[in-house]
Amino acid sequence: MIKLTSASLQRGHKVLLEQASLTVHIGEKLGIIGANGSGKSSVFKLLIGELAVDAGDLHVPAGWQISHMAQEVGAGARTALDYVQDGDKELRAIEQQIATIADDGEKLANCYAQYEHIDGYTASARAMQLLAGLGFAPTDGERPVSDFSGGWRIRLNLAQALMCRSDLMLLDEPTNHLDLDATLWLEQRLRQYDGTLLIISHDRDFLDNVVTGIANFENKQLISYSGNYSAYERQKAERLAQQQVAYEKQQERIGEIESFVRRFRAKATKAKQAQSRLKELERMEQLSPAHVDSPFSFRFPAPERVPQQLITLSDADLGYGDKVLLKKVQLSLHGHSRLGLLGANGAGKSTLMKTLVDGTKGTLLAGDRIEGAHLRIGYFNQHQLEALDMEASCAMHLQRLTPKASEQEIRNFLGSFDFQGDRAFEPIRHFSGGEKARLALAIVAWQKPNLLLLDEPTNHLDLEVRHSLTLALQSFEGAVVLVSHDRHLLRNSVEEFLLVDEGKVTLFDGDLHDYERWLATKNNSTAQARGEAPAPVGHKPDKKTERQNSAALRAQLKPLTNAIKNLEKKINQLQKQLDEAQKILADPDIYSRGGNDLANALKAEADVNKKLMEYEEQWMEKSEELEALTQD
Repeated sequence: MIKLTSASLQRGHKVLLEQASLTVHIGEKLGIIGANGSGKSSVFKLLIGELAVDAGDLHVPAGWQISHMAQEVGAGARTALDYVQDGDKELRAIEQQIATIADDGEKLANCYAQYEHIDGYTASARAMQLLAGLGFAPTDGERPVSDFSGGWRIRLNLAQALMCRSDLMLLDEPTNHLDLDATLWLEQRLRQYDGTLLIISHDRDFLDNVVTGIANFENKQLISYSGNYSAYERQKAERLAQQQVAYEKQQERIGEIESFVRRFRAKATKAKQAQSRLKELERMEQLSPAHVDSPFSFRFPAPERVPQQLITLSDADLGYGDKVLLKKVQLSLHGHSRLGLLGANGAGKSTLMKTLVDGTKGTLLAGDRIEGAHLRIGYFNQHQLEALDMEASCAMHLQRLTPKASEQEIRNFLGSFDFQGDRAFEPIRHFSGGEKARLALAIVAWQKPNLLLLDEPTNHLDLEVRHSLTLALQSFEGAVVLVSHDRHLLRNSVEEFLLVDEGKVTLFDGDLHDYERWLATKNNSTAQARGEAPAPVGHKPDKKTERQNSAALRAQLKPLTNAIKNLEKKINQLQKQLDEAQKILADPDIYSRGGNDLANALKAEADVNKKLMEYEEQWMEKSEELEALTQD
């Protein structure tokens, strides 16, 4: 196991850890969370030996192979395929031995045997599968690393880390430069990883679906929580529920959520995604106390006007130069449209967003883009961070937009984005990526748009900022079009989804779970079309052998099917108990009565959820065993 004992760590003048302890068991999948700058990446540097603790002890098992996703990569001439395979150190070591052995036949034979043992002959194919899963085109493997942009090089680093046959994998914000499709693929990959996994991430759904524990930076300590991110929220909420300040702020958050639910309750029965969002909002009522100490409380101010018709695209062909990405697009954005864009990287989501922002910038190749009167667009994408004036302060960026605004007005507004005091008047050249992203959002909000076009707004934002952004979008009175790999933000901010796929933009009839199923079906069909998963070929057995095989299979299946039925009964019983517990927590009176009622209710819900997760994991294991037997 990994054991950090009474450890202290200081970087420059900032103390990151003070007498902190943490234990990570072999095979555990642990999410590392905390505010930007709290020390998450420094813990990874401790584990790979780039830093040493100032006091205390750190134990990592001797001989462990550690895979670490680097955040930077040089612009070398090495091909992407070779770069990814470099992650397998054992493979490269054996290849080097084979290349240097001259006339020792026995030694060479041993090397080739070892090479076959580690599946060296399939290394190239495995690396190509990683590249494909992360969104690279089939021909990208032969391109030099220097050809790729910064975000795609980070994807190459992730592929290289996944290629490594490791005992411990360290992933620092692995989804930051991924689209939703690649994020879903990565989840599946990491769930199958049998080593010890530590992930720094601000994507709550990603953490929910991958990790089995959470370590949170709290007051220079690492506090451990069992379960996924949602379980962490419940446990932290229970700790804070009895504090008066927590109670008051919790009521404010619950009121916002209830207002949002009332606003859309009439639509909840009309679409799957609306029902899914309503359930999520009900769950948020119980989880909101975990965020009562957030320093962020920003809002998107109410637009001065919200016209009924904002933008219409008619028979629009979108693309660049002679390349048409989307054909005959028909889209109308109304005053209260709330749309999420789904589709693979490169399908045309960002092109559609740029056309909505401004049809004169070269992406509208044919057709019409019509603006309604009084349209005010607030546009966010990652390139806007690069366009910020590094020598100007946060206040100066806003002052340039509204010269008549008072200093106090600007101070108050920036304070809600946690740019407090003199920080609002410092040049932003030394700001972190998260702080620049917050400033870019503040600039968008300051202009009081009636249409928000947000292209991956959560990159570089920590969990607390994402939580505040979700609440801000929920209460926003204008229209929203959102591209994001953060499913929690999508689920709680939009009403409908548009699918951008195969040159078309169509309404997607379903929610995010339906999209995951649709994507899996599409990927399976593509793999079969490429011949990547050929059906097994063999001799057909005679009737006697077939009967014997069937009897043996039934004998193997019976205990599994019985176990699955028993687990399903238990899961149904627990689900009923969970529904009852959530009804109790949905009653506003429980938050005003005081005493131990709230703590007991939260504990009861947490206990049921823990048992439910255990039984669901067992059900998944048994179902996979059953599926493997029936497929064989």
